[in-house]
Amino acid sequence: MAEVKKIAVIAGDGIGPEVVAEAEKVLKKTEEVFGYKFETEHGLFGGIAIDETGTPLPQDTLEICRRADAVLLGAVGGPKWDNNPKELRPETGLLGIRKELGLFSNIRPAVIFDCLKDASTLKPEVLEGTDLIVVRELTGGIYFGDKFRREGEHGEEAVDTCVYNVQEVERIVRQAFEIARTRRKKLASVDKANVLETSRLWRETVNRIAPDYPDVELEHVLVDNCAMQLLRRPSSFDVIVTENMFGDILSDEAAMLTGSIGMLSSASLGEGSFGLYEPVHGSAPDIAGQGISNPIATILSVALMFRLTFGYHEAAAAIENAVKEVLDAGHRTGDIAVDKSRAIGTVEMGDLIVAAIRK
Repeated sequence: MAEVKKIAVIAGDGIGPEVVAEAEKVLKKTEEVFGYKFETEHGLFGGIAIDETGTPLPQDTLEICRRADAVLLGAVGGPKWDNNPKELRPETGLLGIRKELGLFSNIRPAVIFDCLKDASTLKPEVLEGTDLIVVRELTGGIYFGDKFRREGEHGEEAVDTCVYNVQEVERIVRQAFEIARTRRKKLASVDKANVLETSRLWRETVNRIAPDYPDVELEHVLVDNCAMQLLRRPSSFDVIVTENMFGDILSDEAAMLTGSIGMLSSASLGEGSFGLYEPVHGSAPDIAGQGISNPIATILSVALMFRLTFGYHEAAAAIENAVKEVLDAGHRTGDIAVDKSRAIGTVEMGDLIVAAIRK
């Protein structure tokens, strides 16, 4: 009998509940097809948690996550909470859950589906063969350094401090090397070592670790050059590893290569196999409740969960193949449809993908 895997399901805000519902249908279908056993437990998080409990990250939800093998998250946030104090903003909950669950890396694949090349703003010949992953460090850097304001010679000035230590760099870089080993064995380490001391420490650490992975080809790329090359030659990248702010920017740039942010999955990982899986897109409150959101990113996040946390590689491939089959057949939600009048809804897209999952 298959081992029961526990999944914490956090639908969140906006379109989150809509896309997560389709991902849960995928979980049920893989139970039928592959004989897996999943136990799901739901929790409140983000704006809805603020409204109902007074905090974006309730202790009950945190405990649900800690009991689980993996977390499936929809999306959080919206203009309703934009003017809240910092501690009562959905985004504060995101930082909190990463810290509490020990999640130090964000994995963002960017894969081009041949049938969707026309949805991208880049020429199809530039996109040909693009299949890359951005590995972003999540817990260090300028987002978490000391911040303060002070009076300067020319009035008030603000300071944000960027700090990294060797241990933080080493654990994310080793993880990126390991991921590269499972792919095309190419790793691009992105920094700004010609200017920043943190980047010089980053590069020194990468060079010290690299001999442990002689089968992986290492390339150092300055961040401004990487941004340019992602648009010029995206297919030349396999795995990109970088620090927090650079990764935040570059992963969003890579996302747009695909033509729609609604297509992209992501994972936030810690030590071991535990991970939090979510679509790259936000809560899209402007279309929430209309049944027109694209569930593919959330469904592909389930495939990523199967690969990285559970080791269910056959089922992951089945989900990815089902998505490809449905797209190849011409089915589109509004965000990726050329002819918007023929676009299908969230539930119909989910049903078509579920029906296409097979061994």
